[in-house]
Amino acid sequence: MDSNMAMISAWSYGLAGLLAAFLALYLASGWRAGGRSRAMFLAVCLCALWGLLGMAFALTHQALFLAGNLLANPLRFGGWYLFLLVLMKPEPRENERASARFGWLGGVALLLVIVGFASQALAIVGVDLPVSASRVALFSSLAMSVFGLILLEQLYRNVSPDFRWSIKPMCLGLGGTFLFDLYLYSDALLFNQIDADAFSVRGFAHAVGLPLVALSAIRSHDWKRRLVMSQRAAVQSATLVIVGIYLLFMASAGYYVRLFGGEWGRALQLALLFAAMLVLVALTFSGSMRARLRVQIGKHFFSYRYDYREEWLRFTQTLSSQDGFSGMGRHAVRGLADMVESPGGALWLKDPSGRFFAQAACWNMPVSSATEDDGSALCRFLLDSGWVINLEEYRSLPRRYDGLTLPSWLVEVPNAWLVVPLTTGNELIAFVVLATARARIDVNWEVNDLLKTAGRQAGAFLGQMQASEALLEVRKFDSFNRMSAFVVHDLKNIVAQLSLMLKNAERHRDNPEFQKDMLMTVENSVERMRQLMLQLREGATPLEGPRGIDLADAVRRIQAAKSGQGREVEVVIEEKLVARGHEDRIERVIGHLVQNALEATEHGGRVWIRLARQGNNALVEVGDSGHGMSPEFVRERLFKPFQTTKPTGMGIGAYESFQYVHELGGKLSVDSAVDVGTQVELLLPLFDAGPAKDSADLPKEVQ
Repeated sequence: MDSNMAMISAWSYGLAGLLAAFLALYLASGWRAGGRSRAMFLAVCLCALWGLLGMAFALTHQALFLAGNLLANPLRFGGWYLFLLVLMKPEPRENERASARFGWLGGVALLLVIVGFASQALAIVGVDLPVSASRVALFSSLAMSVFGLILLEQLYRNVSPDFRWSIKPMCLGLGGTFLFDLYLYSDALLFNQIDADAFSVRGFAHAVGLPLVALSAIRSHDWKRRLVMSQRAAVQSATLVIVGIYLLFMASAGYYVRLFGGEWGRALQLALLFAAMLVLVALTFSGSMRARLRVQIGKHFFSYRYDYREEWLRFTQTLSSQDGFSGMGRHAVRGLADMVESPGGALWLKDPSGRFFAQAACWNMPVSSATEDDGSALCRFLLDSGWVINLEEYRSLPRRYDGLTLPSWLVEVPNAWLVVPLTTGNELIAFVVLATARARIDVNWEVNDLLKTAGRQAGAFLGQMQASEALLEVRKFDSFNRMSAFVVHDLKNIVAQLSLMLKNAERHRDNPEFQKDMLMTVENSVERMRQLMLQLREGATPLEGPRGIDLADAVRRIQAAKSGQGREVEVVIEEKLVARGHEDRIERVIGHLVQNALEATEHGGRVWIRLARQGNNALVEVGDSGHGMSPEFVRERLFKPFQTTKPTGMGIGAYESFQYVHELGGKLSVDSAVDVGTQVELLLPLFDAGPAKDSADLPKEVQ
């Protein structure tokens, strides 16, 4: 055997011996679990001994190790025979015919092992027989391979259909090794010599079958009482086996490239090995390849695709690692996406007003400004059925979804695949749109149940977070109220001070010193009140109900007021409209938006107001070419109290405007970009006087 072939043999038998040794260590913990576990442990130990002796011979070329390998071969067959016979052992209640068949098979197995061991021993010592001992050894080895296949066939055919699922990987693994030995020994008997190449890679063929045997041990409840392997361990083991096969194949290819490459052989070998390692690294870090491997292993080697304990711990940890409400949404999306190998997704969360859903978080998916009304067909279907909508299935079989009509914005989402409802109690709090998976996944009942259950957990987390934020806002308002009480107390002191000064003014008004002191007191009081007023915001709710408001007049008054302050506001009135609301509050909302636009725009920049009709609503558009705001600030902070970009603001104005507009049944939306500008669209319901309304409630232009 030359050095290259010896190295291949060492790798081949060494891999088989080490894999068998590792499997034996796993099985050692189940020694007392029953005869089946002990029989399998014995067979695996004999395989490990056989492989390690073969590796020792390939490395040292010592005849002693070769003799040990040859003698261990029939013992290895005997170990697997014992294990298969133990699995086939009839129960005491079975008939005598089954017991007789079992006894006959056991006798043949014992005879073959004895003949095989004896013939190998005689061939090693060179004892002459009427027939060549070596040829008898080859014939007995061929017979043992055939008998092993017979036992596998008997086992698979006679077990119950439920148990076949458990033993199928083992039958494939052992059947493959027995078939390889059948080819090896039949070829040797035909040509009267062992094929050196086949003999060198024999250990590798046996090593490939061992992981399948291990998977059967995992599947079977009868002999896995202590041997427990998770899907993660199975994926890692399969990955190591695949990497080993790949490396052995590339090493063999490199050997032949160097052998037949002439003077370019070594250079071509190095280039091939470098390319092979580069491809291996790329595949190792490929998310798609890992996803496909997990899907295939879960589909073909486990009764359930998911390790639920592992999935639940990972999902709970993902949700618990949130950093704020927006971070919570991204983690919820990512946790659901990881369950189905999806590379991205987005979360649509119900608005605080409860009237529509808007995108609140996204992960590897474009930001969308689309909204979905709470009473739409999509939301009603998600809440009533609780189903996970498979968009691929919907396109091919829409009748399964009871006439559901998808909104246009959802159809246009790139790579949209699944829509997962997030519920808490009997309320749809959000839904997640997931992108198409990296690997092909059959969205069956198991995937649907897992996503629905995870969606309920994520919905509970989001609901709890919303409640926590609402409580925090209440506490902030409580702090604001306490601050107002302190301000009122200070104002009372100022009023008392000014009252005292007025009492003394009658007596000392001609005293120059008193006049000087009075001016200083007034100046100080004004400054103190100005500082106090900076801490407060107006906004008392009027007692009268909403009435018709002429928006054109309100816009012109705001324009005139800002012109008096030295700033110009462009006004475009496409149609005179009457909206429903309170005149002072509507004017204050629009004025607040205009004031924000002016403060964000340098002198020379544009600030405009446009008034137009949009359906049954009046559209008031306030825009500027100022500093603008980031999408994150608009989505997460703009309409929340105490959130502002102004160094001296308190973030009450935008929050109050948002709340009041939604109280009227309107809508306020913002489109902004940093260093580009901001455009705010205010939709207000048009005023419908009706027959019972008094004309005095209408503006003069309407009467």
